[in-house]
Amino acid sequence: MFRDKEMQELIVLPDDSDATIHQLVASYRPDRTILSSVIDHNPGMEGILAKAGRFHKLSNESKLPFTTPVGKPQSIGADRLALVSAAADLYPGTNNLVIALGSAITYNFVNKKKEFIGGGISPGMEMRFRSLNAFTAKLPLVEKDWNFTLMGYDTRTNILSGVILGMAAEIDGMIENYRQKYHNFNAVLTGGDAPYFGYHLKNKIFADPNLIYKGLYAICEYNNV
Repeated sequence: MFRDKEMQELIVLPDDSDATIHQLVASYRPDRTILSSVIDHNPGMEGILAKAGRFHKLSNESKLPFTTPVGKPQSIGADRLALVSAAADLYPGTNNLVIALGSAITYNFVNKKKEFIGGGISPGMEMRFRSLNAFTAKLPLVEKDWNFTLMGYDTRTNILSGVILGMAAEIDGMIENYRQKYHNFNAVLTGGDAPYFGYHLKNKIFADPNLIYKGLYAICEYNNV
């Protein structure tokens, strides 16, 4: 929920049923809405949002505040489009690397000319925990936790150290690789798992848990929705 470019509230819905979306619209009476989806969502919600006011569904056909000179721009996920839009809008004239920590880690680079050059994708934290359990005979499934040391003292803390500090080293390494190649460089950390890494990263970079929503707002503005 935004008002005059300022994020006011984040609402987590129990589901995407028609009843839930009707209730949402009735409660907030939005002037405009945007839908970004990376799942098979309830198609009925699009009609409900369209009737409520100006509506835009994010897709590869949307007008964006950056260009995509990469191969097959239609294959770029909606979440990455929103993240890059936020960086292009909030940090103009800068080479930006947006690092999103969710189910996967995505590295999204947009240069100072507002060109989305590309980036990288690697397994996220939950995926790493699950793979250690699934592809070994005896390693347990470990849940993420803040409380661990560099040198694990049992199987659980060994896995926590290896996964979380290993990811931190990966992220630091990627940032350094980009920083050496590009001047006037900025890195932003976002995503649900970002709080686990701010303390462990050698590179002290700006963290913005709401970056994807700011990107969606920027896309609304750019499409005159």
